[in-house]
Amino acid sequence: MSRIKLNMLALLIVQGVHVTAYADNNTPTVDDIERIVVTGSRVVERIDEVPSSVTVINRKQIEQHLKVSPELQTLLSRLVPGLAPSTGTSSNSGQTLRGRSPLVMIDGVPQSTPLRNGALGIRTIDPNSLERIEVIKGATSIYGNGAAGGIINYITKRPNSDSAFEGKLGLSTRFSAVKLDDSAGQRVEAAINGQVDKLSYVATVSYEENGVQRDAEGDVLGLKYGLSDATMQNYFTKLGYQIDDDKSLQLVYNYYQSEQKSDLVDVVGSVNTGIKTYAVKAPNGSGALGEPQGPNNKNLMLKYTDEALFANTQLVIDAYTQKVENIFFYSPTLANQGEGYSGGQSVIKSDKTGLRATLNSQFEFDNVEATFIYGLDVLNDITSQPLVDGRVWVPEMDMDNIAGFIQSKWVINDDFIIKAGIRREDIDLDVNDYRTLKLCKTATLCSIPVDVTGDTLNYRATTYNFAIRYNLSELFQPFVSYSQGADISDIGRLLRTATVTDIADIQTEASIIDNYEIGFNSASDDIRFEFSAYRSTSELGTTNKYDPNTGVYMPVRAPQEIYGYEALVVYNVNETLDISASFSWVEGKDKENNVFLGIKQISPPKGVMNINWRPIENSRISIAYLYVGDRHKFEPVDGSYIGDLGNIDAYNVLNISGQYQFNDGWSAFIGVENLLNKDYYPAKSQGYTYSGYNVKGLGTTVNLGVNYHF
Repeated sequence: MSRIKLNMLALLIVQGVHVTAYADNNTPTVDDIERIVVTGSRVVERIDEVPSSVTVINRKQIEQHLKVSPELQTLLSRLVPGLAPSTGTSSNSGQTLRGRSPLVMIDGVPQSTPLRNGALGIRTIDPNSLERIEVIKGATSIYGNGAAGGIINYITKRPNSDSAFEGKLGLSTRFSAVKLDDSAGQRVEAAINGQVDKLSYVATVSYEENGVQRDAEGDVLGLKYGLSDATMQNYFTKLGYQIDDDKSLQLVYNYYQSEQKSDLVDVVGSVNTGIKTYAVKAPNGSGALGEPQGPNNKNLMLKYTDEALFANTQLVIDAYTQKVENIFFYSPTLANQGEGYSGGQSVIKSDKTGLRATLNSQFEFDNVEATFIYGLDVLNDITSQPLVDGRVWVPEMDMDNIAGFIQSKWVINDDFIIKAGIRREDIDLDVNDYRTLKLCKTATLCSIPVDVTGDTLNYRATTYNFAIRYNLSELFQPFVSYSQGADISDIGRLLRTATVTDIADIQTEASIIDNYEIGFNSASDDIRFEFSAYRSTSELGTTNKYDPNTGVYMPVRAPQEIYGYEALVVYNVNETLDISASFSWVEGKDKENNVFLGIKQISPPKGVMNINWRPIENSRISIAYLYVGDRHKFEPVDGSYIGDLGNIDAYNVLNISGQYQFNDGWSAFIGVENLLNKDYYPAKSQGYTYSGYNVKGLGTTVNLGVNYHF
């Protein structure tokens, strides 16, 4: 029986995966689905052999989305059931995956900073550099710490031509149709690829300058995590060398930077007053306080593959380094008037170095195909969060993580699939002695600094997974899965709010998350339906509670239960028209106090519909509709909503785009975001009651551009 030969990404899968995927024409046929191969879960396998939830977004879908918006957050929220709606900002805080934070990666290299989760991981690469995106849902230890909600893995471009040289150049402009003044921006992107003898290469460049972004009333959106006047640049290179028929090397480098340099300042409102936050010109040209906010991200990856180390066994070795420097907005909450600080600006710094060695062995006997994936992951992660002015908010955390794993997969009679695996985590986290930061809401209302004795924190965890899928027929392919994840994310938040003098007394224990899922696929002729329901529990979640004595939000560690369901239907009407629709619902509670979790974790119901139509040859029109439902779970405290416990009112947004291919080289496109100029607050803006977060969504915004292939 022929098998797909595992490529250099073939590694561990700690949970089986059921896949929502799309073929080259955006929506797949049944045969297309069976041929799609998934690699982001650290194994290369056919979709009809995976028994839990994954969404795969292909290159054509990415390109289609770019005609409306270059933001990956918006793309993911429209195409990934279970992912919370886009925040409309540079931050993905509140954009959880099934109620928990996902780990964002580029080709398997972590981009998130889980030790101090600043929620800026989604915007770490330009979509021009991506081949596809794979989203694995539910807690998993596939790649180690930080994947409490699952994994978003950006798979970068590969050479798609046997010629020595081919490429693409794109130019576009984006502006507000509500009020044009100062809103026009520009974007240029280029990509080349080719192959010369044993050497292959891909290189992409993207540069973008935003104008101001305006809401449906024509006002400039607030600047907190804002994208007005932001400049983004991305440089990506991938080199491959085929040593011989079995051995190959690959080198990847990616640099991404986004900076907001603006002469605007916020007029701050709040959810409780009902007054929106918006931006205006700074008086006397003073400009925004502090340094430009935004992420700075560098990645270097080296991969060695031996397809035939010995009989039936492949070896893959990945080595990587990653450097993050995420600068946040200037905040008056970081004030200390007594020491001359009217506010402050923090920066998350994270340096990662890692090595992954994986062996993959395959065997066949009778009517059984068996795969064993086993190896070792090693990671050093040094993360801190100082302030730009030199004060220390989160001390340096030095984490050494070694994990061994083995995963088995059994395909019986081609249609019965069993997966089982185990992973052992061994984590040491070093923190030196430090002093918590004194922060003052007013001159007399301050937190009390504490001298904390440092130590080495040890975490040992063994996680398991088990999954079954039965391809009974095209009409009914059920699956059930159980997976665990070990998570010590956001230790930094616990350290910076310590109220004890010894780090050993802080509640820094790892959280073990148990994830249960059941679902099925069904396909008949041109219609496909998918459904899954899940439940996720953890004994030590992390939420926040406001301390009125200090004005600081303190972490609360309490058991959590999160549950929900997702449904997707795809209808290929004919060769020129296809329609897809999905609906996601999630809910969660703090089980200890029997209270609902806030918007930082639990998103409101989300419905999406996408229509793709080719009215004439060489043309395409796409319509995307987003519905976000109500979530009313909270009551005001002393007349005001607090923390992330604001209620959500429903809203909907309609986007449209069109393109025309003039010839083999030239094409043009137009995209319109919020076509009907809906005046609304995104879910996060309604749920976050913190000062300055209630920023409205984009008003009608137009994107025009041309592409040239050569």
